[in-house]
This record gives sequence, structure tokens and C-alpha cells, in this order.
Amino acid sequence: MKYERQALNDLQLWSEDKRRKPLILRGARQVGKSTLVRMFGERFDHFIDLNLEKPADASHFRKYADVNDLMTFLSLREAIISKDAKVLLFIDEIQEEPKAIRLLRYFYEERPDIYVIAAGSLLEFALSRVSSFPVGRVQYYYLNPLSFKEFLIWTGYKHLVSPYEEVPFKETGFSLLIDEYHRFAMIGGMPEAVATYAETGEMNRLPIIYRDIWNTYLDDVAKYTTGDLKREVTRHLISSAPFQMDRVKFAGFGDSEYRSREVKEGMLNLDLARVVKIIRPTTSVDIPAIPDSRKRPRLQIIDTAILNTTLGLLADMVRVEDLGNLYRGRIIQHLVTQELITLHTREDYRPLFWVRESNQANSEVDLVYQHGKYLLPVELKSGPQGRLRSLHQFMDRTNHPYAIRFLRNDFSVERYTTLAGTPYFLMNLPYFLMGQIREYADYFVNNYKLEEEEE
Repeated sequence: MKYERQALNDLQLWSEDKRRKPLILRGARQVGKSTLVRMFGERFDHFIDLNLEKPADASHFRKYADVNDLMTFLSLREAIISKDAKVLLFIDEIQEEPKAIRLLRYFYEERPDIYVIAAGSLLEFALSRVSSFPVGRVQYYYLNPLSFKEFLIWTGYKHLVSPYEEVPFKETGFSLLIDEYHRFAMIGGMPEAVATYAETGEMNRLPIIYRDIWNTYLDDVAKYTTGDLKREVTRHLISSAPFQMDRVKFAGFGDSEYRSREVKEGMLNLDLARVVKIIRPTTSVDIPAIPDSRKRPRLQIIDTAILNTTLGLLADMVRVEDLGNLYRGRIIQHLVTQELITLHTREDYRPLFWVRESNQANSEVDLVYQHGKYLLPVELKSGPQGRLRSLHQFMDRTNHPYAIRFLRNDFSVERYTTLAGTPYFLMNLPYFLMGQIREYADYFVNNYKLEEEEE
């Protein structure tokens, strides 16, 4: 069975663009970059697959400094005779050969007839070695683990996509979608794990798969860093990151004696490799939302199932009814944030959360989401109005009346007033609908107005 992804449609649109530039796929190892491109290559007359971790493939870029000479050689090798043939050139693990990165600009300028896609799990580390990066001559596409919608399709529940995408949501599909979302939380979004489950219907192999993936990241430490101390720190960070409950301090991270500077450098490297993402706080209540690097961040592991496996939570997840109650809310926070990141394929998206710190009391809202001119606060907590103190603090300071809460409930919109007298609307969404936040935010601001706004 072929497991197709939304990204295939995006690649098709890229190929049809007359102003098309070479496309660089960015994403961590094991998220399916190579498989995606090879599947897309079936739509072309000829597909040339080069993996620059192979010395023979990398040598072509050292031997041929001119794109026309390179394509002449590759055309002869692949027996491409017709000049009108539609050719896709895939340069995998391009970070292994800086000359190949520099050559991308000349494909754009001199050979626009060739469709070029490059990929590299550790590309960010290679950029410092490239003396002339083709700025403005390439496009980027960011590939992440599978979304919940893709998970539904891969696991045989394509018929649930229609009620999932309907705005506003109808409660008739709630019980089915909530069950599948709980399964998604356990199985995760890494393609190998989802495909294995789809083919076998069993979960017993999944912990092995996820431990192998996580160990692959550990084994890549040598590629992230140079020097024994830096490797030691980075391995400690990978091993310790899943166990951090909330916001972290770099100094002494994971009960270590490492200094803040050492930890920060290692964490930035893991962020570059897209294995652990640093989620920064902001104090902004309207756009632009500016991250505050002086305040303690949160950490986001590449996939929630890796987090669950490392923490040993799979058995608990089978029994829990509300994911918001598991591990003090961290699992649902992590999963919903992962979905938000997955939505953004054209930018290196960095989610933010909101904080207000004072001597009297601290306030924190789980996420903020920019929709047009509004910075919307997003809470991931269940509970009555009385537990929305931090949200009220945000709404007293922002310039709009819209707030969103994800929880294990049906869709609804309620009107609240803060203790300071600020009226606002709170849209409650089932937590499986984070993948639809753009559509719901649009519906929200277009259909709900305060009376003074309507006048």
C-alpha cells in the first residue's frame, strides 16, 4: 500500500509554478523526506536519485562544476534521450557536499528545465561550510511528522476526514474522532511507526521503532558537534529532554553540572537538527509577537510518541479518558503543539507561549497564535471559568475579544467577562481540531462581534 501525504500536493503545485526554484526539503531524520520525493518522482519521465552519503554520487559534484556538464553526464548515465523529457533530480543528504549546495543557484539560472529537489537532515550544520549559499535562488519546504488528518487516512479512517474538516464541527463525529486522536497520541506521527501499525494493527512493535529512532538521533551526536565535552553534553541533553516537565533552565540541565553556556549551545544544535525544538515565551499581547530569549523556554520533542515511549506512558494512555489529565497535562500540550508546527510547511515555524511575570503573581497561557491582525491566546486546559485566571490577564491587555481553548468537549462558543470587566468570547474546540485552527480562527472572528463593535 502507498501511504501518500499532503506534501505530495504541495510538491505538485511547486512543479507547476513557472517561477519554480530548486526546492530544499528540511526536516529531521525519519520524517519521510526521501520516501516522499521518490513517490513524487513517479510522476516524471525520468527520476535521478543521488544520495551524497555515497562517495560515488558525491564525486559527481566535485568532478563537474558546471550544471550543464553535470546534466550531460547524468543524462547519458540514465539514458535520457528526449530533450523534452520531464526530469526530476533528487539530491539527498546534500549537506555532505557543499559544492552541490552552491550548484543549486545555477540550476535556477541556467537549467530551469530540470526539476530539482534537495534534502538534508543536518543541512543547517553544513551552511556554515558553504562560502556562497544560493540566497534567493532556492525555495524551502518543511516536513514534519504526520498530521492527525494524515494519520486518519493512513490507518483506514479516511471517511472521518469530512466531519473533521467541517466548520463548525458537528458533535455526531466526536466520539469516533476522539478515539482516533487518543490512538494518534499513542502511535505518533513518524511514518515508519504509523505504516507498521496500519499494516499489522498491533502496537507491540512501536516502542522498538521509537527507541531505534531516538537512538539514531543519539548516534548523530558526532555530526552535531565537535569535541568530547560537546558530544557528552549533547548526549546528556537528548537523554534528559523528555523528562523535563515544564519550562527549563539551561544551567544544571537534567541534574547535571554543565554550565548554562554549554547547555544552551548543545540545545541550539539539537534545535537545528529539528530533534528538540526550543519553544520560547513572549510577553506580547498583540502582533508582532516577539520571543523573549531571557525567559525560560519549554522543550518540544520531535514526536509525542517518542516522548510517551521514553516516559513509559503507553499503558496509562490506554486507560485514560481525557488526555488533558495525563502527566499533568504535558502530553496533550505536546501533541497539540506538534500539530500546530506541522501546519507550517513554508516557514521554520516557532510556536510561542505567553507569560507575565511579576512580584505579585505569574501568568502563563499555553500558546499564542497569530491570525491576521490578531494574536489569539490558546489554552489547553479543561475546567470551569475560575481556572482561566491567566487567560483573563491576557484578555485584559490585548486589543481584541477572541480566545481559544482546546479540551475534551464538543465545539462551543461562550461569552465571558474578566474580573477587570473586559468582555470576550471563548471558543472551545475538541483537542483533535488543532490541525483546523486556521479555519476555526477565521470562522470565529468573522461570526462573533461584541455589541460595541457591531455599532
